[in-house]
Amino acid sequence: MELSSLPMIELHLHLDGAIPPETMWDLANAQGLPLPAATLDDFRRWLARTSDCADVNTYLARFELPLQLMQTEESIVRVTRDVLSVLARQGHIYDEVRFAPQLHKRAGLTQRQAVEAVLEGRRQALAEHPDYDAGILLCAMCIGPETVNMEENLETVRLAKDFLGQGVVGTDLAGAEGIVPLRNFRPVFDLARELHVPATCHAGDSQGPDTIRDALSFGVTRIGHGHHIFDDPSLWDEAISRGVTLEICPTSNIQCHTQPSYRAHPAKKLLDAGLRLCINTDNMTLAAVNLPDEYRHCTQDMGFTSDDLKKTLVYAAEAAFLPEEKKKALIARVKNAEL
Repeated sequence: MELSSLPMIELHLHLDGAIPPETMWDLANAQGLPLPAATLDDFRRWLARTSDCADVNTYLARFELPLQLMQTEESIVRVTRDVLSVLARQGHIYDEVRFAPQLHKRAGLTQRQAVEAVLEGRRQALAEHPDYDAGILLCAMCIGPETVNMEENLETVRLAKDFLGQGVVGTDLAGAEGIVPLRNFRPVFDLARELHVPATCHAGDSQGPDTIRDALSFGVTRIGHGHHIFDDPSLWDEAISRGVTLEICPTSNIQCHTQPSYRAHPAKKLLDAGLRLCINTDNMTLAAVNLPDEYRHCTQDMGFTSDDLKKTLVYAAEAAFLPEEKKKALIARVKNAEL
């Protein structure tokens, strides 16, 4: 079976990191923003050339241009519609796309208005692609000490509750790791649990397994990245017994130098040890990679078999923040796919 014909599911994808180059080009020209290239083809090459970064913080700095482009309702609608439409055309059957509403307030939008704009873009994309579905995750952010934006983060969680079942499916904590201990953000997850909002959490990427321990203590059912759990096997049993799913993003880990190479990446060993994981791009455009690319790296460079990939897709379907009936339908589509 061609990897690109698998019924693909992605649970860890940042909206601002996945804007199609053509959309970024159009929006930048319409808004009068300077671009680092004279032509669209040169811009595509620039995106690919700059995808390999010195570290995670250098990688995060690349989001400034996409964020500049997403400060009006119209631009956010357009970006969301275009991103989801690209995924649908690639053969995805379900995705969870995340964004941080508090990062879209520079031109006067509120967090609520940013969420509404994303949901309108989602509505338009799903209307054009009836065999495809997508949920939206609202990200709280680590941008410094937790006190800097705790109120904004708690507002994000409350908005996730307000829009739950209307296209929003859960919440997340994203941003730079290691500025302060991850456990300092416990109030974000305490509120999510109180409001019955499903939650994932970035952890164990640029930082070590201690952040995995903190994330597990929050009670999350998924961990964004999480590959450094490999460094502390004492955490494996808890993750396995609780059915926690690791949202693995191989190429992003290589580009950010949080793993030295595809061959050294521990994802296959974690899968063989009984941990649940799924494969994701993290940032389709900024990483210059799509899911078929990731699947090829998995099979050619990381030791995965085609059956392993199918297993990770089942895990993705089971870990999706969806009602049970919708999960069962996704699982059936994956299991019925011919390899």
